[in-house]
Amino acid sequence: MASVIKSPVSKAPALSASAAKLRLLKRLRCTLRYEKRAWESGASLVAGVDEVGRGSLFGCVVAAAVILDPAYRLRGLRDSKLLLPERREVLAERIREHAVAWAIAAVDAARIDQINIYQASRLAMREAVMRLAPKPDHLLVDAVRIDCEQRQVPIIHGDALSASIAAASILAKVERDRMMCEWDAVFPAYGLASHKGYSTPKHLAALREFGPTALHRQSFAPVWQNPVPQEVFGFMREQDADEDEALPETVAG
Repeated sequence: MASVIKSPVSKAPALSASAAKLRLLKRLRCTLRYEKRAWESGASLVAGVDEVGRGSLFGCVVAAAVILDPAYRLRGLRDSKLLLPERREVLAERIREHAVAWAIAAVDAARIDQINIYQASRLAMREAVMRLAPKPDHLLVDAVRIDCEQRQVPIIHGDALSASIAAASILAKVERDRMMCEWDAVFPAYGLASHKGYSTPKHLAALREFGPTALHRQSFAPVWQNPVPQEVFGFMREQDADEDEALPETVAG
């Protein structure tokens, strides 16, 4: 009896967690269905809220809040991570031009180290909502609840499902990328303009060689594991000197 030889079955390489998430996000449809539910329930000013930079090792976390105009259809809105930089810039300009209101807020690295990145992200989102004028009466928030009085709906993968949250994601991403490009000129050895402060091989190599800057998040493991003396800005020295001069003189007993 002839034996049957089975050819080996090649297995597809396992996807990384980030690649798997991107694949999932691409399958989701970004629509106005959550906004429509809010409008039908009586809300008139529905704001989408999102943050960018939560996983970065450097700099601030940036949040945005956007109230879209129900009478104007902004096409092409989706999670900012799925858009090319040039497309994000175009959409950001349209959002700023046609939205009822939009606002951006940021929490810096020092505050992130004090209260942790989760709380800092919530704080930045709350601040963005507080800066909106007119004030919203309903919030659609990406994944979390924030300390605001308005009725709110947290939506998992909200930036890939809700047009308002996607708009906020785009504004926050464009603003934070702009900030990272500016800091790249100050710290050229770290490549901030290319990776925006995230944990890439190039960034980690720079941390091992040069150590963290004063604007790296000291509470993040890849940063505190490379404790090379940090660069201190001139204005920081001047501020310390001013504070020393302002201290009252002690009276000898």
